[in-house]
Amino acid sequence: MRRLRHGSRKPKNERGAAGAMVAVMVLVLVGAGAMAVDVGQIYAERAELQNGADSGALAVAQICASGGGCTQAQADAAANALANSNARDNASTVKSVDLSVANQVTVKTSTLDGTSGAGFLHKMFASALNTPPATVGATAVAGLTFPGEGGAFPLAFSDECWDLAGSSATGSMQKISWKPGVTCTNPSGHVVPGGWGWLDDPDADCYAVTTTGNVVGSDPGNNKPMQCATILQGWINKMSAGDDVEVTFPVYDTSTGTGTGALYHVIGYATFRILGWKFGNGSPYEYRNTTAATGNSNLACNGGNDRCIIGQFVKYVTIDAATGGGAGSGQNLGTVIVKLIK
Repeated sequence: MRRLRHGSRKPKNERGAAGAMVAVMVLVLVGAGAMAVDVGQIYAERAELQNGADSGALAVAQICASGGGCTQAQADAAANALANSNARDNASTVKSVDLSVANQVTVKTSTLDGTSGAGFLHKMFASALNTPPATVGATAVAGLTFPGEGGAFPLAFSDECWDLAGSSATGSMQKISWKPGVTCTNPSGHVVPGGWGWLDDPDADCYAVTTTGNVVGSDPGNNKPMQCATILQGWINKMSAGDDVEVTFPVYDTSTGTGTGALYHVIGYATFRILGWKFGNGSPYEYRNTTAATGNSNLACNGGNDRCIIGQFVKYVTIDAATGGGAGSGQNLGTVIVKLIK
């Protein structure tokens, strides 16, 4: 009679299964950790490259807008310098600086190892799992935009007086006389139709808001702007300290009507470096309105009811690092906003 044996033996082929499972889990955990570290490195690299592309695109667009020339060599140098300075190892690859689209700059950056010169990220932990090296890139597009609206001192210039064109940084010094259809006078005494006019200032705060493509009402008459005394005195203080007074004004191409029914059609915005004015008699309504202001008798405001502003149109470039939007609706009159489009 056979004896019954209690219990049973484990099959030989199950021995060591737990150890194998632990080894697999360790490998998975190590791989996951390596991937997490590598992803963090990739994101950090991409952020550096994006900062370099953004700053490079803005810098190149600013050079192009300044009127000092915008060659491919200048663009490449500016983009490379800023792309490198935004990298932790002071090295990155600028793959291209594209100037082919009018009023737009596209900069593309890519990975560069500052030590080995390799075009990919080094010391990737996941390489232990036989993954390939990673190459990261970024793209930025900066555009030259032209203001389509604004608020400023309630005065508008005729486009007949605007003379800033091409790559010039400044226009001619000139005297611009009051109200449309009067005169713009250059240093040679040449007179062309044009002039300037007061804009409606319903709040009496020396501030008028305008928009390109629309018409804005006029404030007729030869009266001095009493509500602007504080601003005019500020201009005087600034000029007395040796600083430039540069103000951005709306520019109109046509004027219709007369008196309180007069309207100006705004086409854009131009910046004027003011050297003197005569909006009335006595300070602060007149300042440097004699030949001493310019050294040229052709550019002096006359006495009595003569009203004029003396100075020159200048290029003015400002940077808006906010992303979004395309070109403004105004004409290019030398006042440019450089901003990231994407």
